[in-house]
Amino acid sequence: MTVIKIFLTTIFTLTATILVDSEYIEYNTSQRIVPEKINVHLVPHSHDDVGWLKTVDQYYVGANNSIRGACVQNVLDSVISALLDGKNRKFIYVEMAFFQRWWRQQREALKIKVKELVNSGQLEFINGGMCMHDEATPHYIDLIDQTTLGHQFIYKEFGQQPSVGWQIDPFGHSAVQAYLLGAELGFDSLFFARIDYQDRAKRKEEKTLEVIWQGSKSLGSSSQIFTGIFPRHYDPPDGFTFEINDVSPPIQDDVLLFDYNVKERVDDFVTAALAQANVTRTNHIMWLMGTDFRYQYANSWFRQMDKFIHYVNLDGRVNALYSTPSIYTNSKYAANESWPLKTGDFFPYADRENAYWTGYFTSRPALKGYVRMMSSYYLAARQLEFFKGRSSSGPNTDALADALAIAQHHDAVSGTEREHVAADYAKRLSIGYAEAEKVVASSLALLAQSELGTGHEDTVAKFQQCPLLNISYCPPSEAALSNGKSLVIVVYNPLGWTREEAIRIPVSTEGIVVLDSGGREIEFQLLPISNASLSIRNYHVKAYLDRTPGETIKYWLAFSVSVPPLGFSTYVVSTATQKAGSSTISEVYKSEGNMDLTVEVGQGDLKLLYSANEGKLLHYFNSRSLVNASVEQSYSYYHGFNGTETDPQASGAYIFRPNGSFSIKSEDQVSFTVMRGKLVDEVHQQLNPWIYQITRVFKGKGHAEVEFNVGPIPVDDGFGKEITTQITTAMRSKKTFYTDSNGRDFIKRVRDYRGDWELQVNQPIAGNYYPINLGIYIEDESMELSILVDRAVGGSSLVDGQIELMLHRRLLHDDARGVGEVLNEQVCVLNECKGLMVQGKFYMRIDPLGDGAKWRRTFGQEIYSPLLLAFTELEGNNWAASHVPTFSAIDDFYSLPNNIAVITLQELESGLVLLRLAHLYEIGEDKDNSVMASVELKKLFPTKKIYEVTEMNLSANQERAEMETKRLVWKVDSSSNEPHVMRGGPIDPIKLVVELAPMEIRTFIIDFDDLKIFGS
Repeated sequence: MTVIKIFLTTIFTLTATILVDSEYIEYNTSQRIVPEKINVHLVPHSHDDVGWLKTVDQYYVGANNSIRGACVQNVLDSVISALLDGKNRKFIYVEMAFFQRWWRQQREALKIKVKELVNSGQLEFINGGMCMHDEATPHYIDLIDQTTLGHQFIYKEFGQQPSVGWQIDPFGHSAVQAYLLGAELGFDSLFFARIDYQDRAKRKEEKTLEVIWQGSKSLGSSSQIFTGIFPRHYDPPDGFTFEINDVSPPIQDDVLLFDYNVKERVDDFVTAALAQANVTRTNHIMWLMGTDFRYQYANSWFRQMDKFIHYVNLDGRVNALYSTPSIYTNSKYAANESWPLKTGDFFPYADRENAYWTGYFTSRPALKGYVRMMSSYYLAARQLEFFKGRSSSGPNTDALADALAIAQHHDAVSGTEREHVAADYAKRLSIGYAEAEKVVASSLALLAQSELGTGHEDTVAKFQQCPLLNISYCPPSEAALSNGKSLVIVVYNPLGWTREEAIRIPVSTEGIVVLDSGGREIEFQLLPISNASLSIRNYHVKAYLDRTPGETIKYWLAFSVSVPPLGFSTYVVSTATQKAGSSTISEVYKSEGNMDLTVEVGQGDLKLLYSANEGKLLHYFNSRSLVNASVEQSYSYYHGFNGTETDPQASGAYIFRPNGSFSIKSEDQVSFTVMRGKLVDEVHQQLNPWIYQITRVFKGKGHAEVEFNVGPIPVDDGFGKEITTQITTAMRSKKTFYTDSNGRDFIKRVRDYRGDWELQVNQPIAGNYYPINLGIYIEDESMELSILVDRAVGGSSLVDGQIELMLHRRLLHDDARGVGEVLNEQVCVLNECKGLMVQGKFYMRIDPLGDGAKWRRTFGQEIYSPLLLAFTELEGNNWAASHVPTFSAIDDFYSLPNNIAVITLQELESGLVLLRLAHLYEIGEDKDNSVMASVELKKLFPTKKIYEVTEMNLSANQERAEMETKRLVWKVDSSSNEPHVMRGGPIDPIKLVVELAPMEIRTFIIDFDDLKIFGS
């Protein structure tokens, strides 16, 4: 009887189910903000890396899917279709490198529909740069350029101006990002995911995940930004990911099907929303609906979000809506809440114990150096392109601009990509350089052509350049000077002040003379090429050019040049009528067999003292500044932790996890050679088979230049190694040191300390490493030691009185952060592969306390913008008879103040000119230079008539005045009285003088009445 009852009950239930209608449900997704409820802002997004495991183009077209099945083209096709299917749906897109590729392939009818989506707010561009740039390893000029490129594309095609920063994936966050790449762009807010795990825990507990961030102490509240830190990663709460292969249960709301779960799923949603509301101020929370390369089948996401919005709002406990970060920001602002104040930055970043993401500050140092070299070249090339006049059909700088832009991606210059992807970035830079090189050559040829030679083709110089000068390879300077020919060197200065410094080029003969721009013989010095330099040259020319150098070089030729601002000087090297005297060839001193206890190096004010038998630097003395200090330099390495079964965290491309420090001692007596001359002294040291160093002291300069060659790092003992150098003094620096933020502001660091929380120290080395783009310094009561660098590196002061830089890394284990490849860079020649050799430079100076900023700022700018050299041949040696020997684009009796730099001078496609001027000093940094400065535009452009000057925001997509009227003014918890913030005033349209306050960058669009071309 019981069985029959059960059977009849089952039949009745099934019959009742069948009688229930199953029909089309029109989901109500029109919900907007409800003031009295918790509002869950659903933000659909896809985080699309502009290269990482695959190259940018492989990611776009969906190639190489054996590595990862990711196709951005599918994402955009699918998202646009889904947005057109639902008028309330929204989506944000970030990476313009991808969107630009997609956009140019679309038919006009679809472009019209996409523009309607943008205008209606369904599709919103967020951040808007070509990529989501890294924040630790790029230079601020590169950050500005790549963002401007993306913003100009958006404005040109859609007339839109992004209003929100979206740096969700970079591995730590810089102060420059907050004020410069945030507030100065006109952004209302900035959002990101990655902060130290200890910091996040404290902020969640105190509800301080959202703050007002003042990144610059110089600009203070005038350049602050509302900043939101996600309570978890940049993906949805657990159980709410809906890519086609994801495991989150979808809403099943068809009553005729099994597993009907609307109530359960709504309960899950409300529970997750309440949990997040408990760590967030106000009744607004944001869910990031997406993660890496999602929405390849967008309907799988939007179908579920439509259902959740519909059913959650029918439930009524919380309010769900389609949203964007800009809508969320406006909601937070409307709440009239007072927010905590954040200063400084968010470095270093650890995502768990023993996992500091500080290794990537140095990873792939050769790529980092190449990016920096191309950055400075791009700055100079744009200037020369402007002087000549932009060509609409001929060579231009656009390819280099594109290549540099994507190279700022947080898995590019950071060094955290796979090796074939790093090669792709380098290839793009090389292609861009080749095109820009033509612009530079043709511009210099035009500017150097005199009126007497105009119209005569034989007087138009054909300039060559030497991008491999760093490995002693420069074919035009190495060629034998025969049949009365001379070598002409045009030296271009992209800075706004006159520069006097020594240049060095390889030559194959000693019987030469050097003439300046006036045809006068000048002093020069020949330094014999070392065997180590020849070996590096021959190996790498074969590796990268697949040929053997044709000439056998014997010397470096060094001579002093004086180059006017934004201009060039010309020097001629010709055959001497008699053999060069011994005074021009460096005196060579070798330590072997010499009984002297010490060796003094330096022909000018600066003297370095070395021990003769050990080759150690002992002492630093400057007769002008009267600095007298003991100083040592040493090398060491860390074993990279390999990981164990119980503690698998290894050192890798991202993570720096040292497992013991080891001094690098010379296997025998250090090979120690000194070359002395009238212009420069050099100390050559072969520390071991894979470290070679040259220290230079130039006459008239107050710093030492250290050129290092490191590699191949040996790993045959089964341990990866991370190579460091230390500069050690007796200074009492009290655990304190200062590092730059992307080449701009210096930030105070204190060893084993964080200002925002009480640090639990578990990695006393890696946890005290910081990114360095410009320099690092320490100080005590009387002196300051500064080290400047030529590329991004990691560094610290782990011991009082000492600065440490990490120069190179080679590791044998992956650190399990997604790249899935060990950081073991190799160079291959004839099927034989060796570990990567890296050549770079750093610069050292000790000053009286308070005097170091002048050198750091002025010389730091000169490191970033080195003199550009171009070479051509000349019959005879009288260049001035047929060419202009010297040129300056600015007024003859004018130069920029030495606290101001021209960081952008570019003719746009429209014919308008983009000008950016940067104040180089912070407030209070230097008694003479941390002051208001001014630039006279009429003297900056003396040959042109300025019709109109319009001040713009940083990316030049809106007028500055318009940006300021739209700026949101946030309430801040802190009640401290901020000192008056200096800002340059408006430009008088008659006087045309630009004022700049400390750390201010001002951007202008200039319309010249007649864009006169120099030399025309």
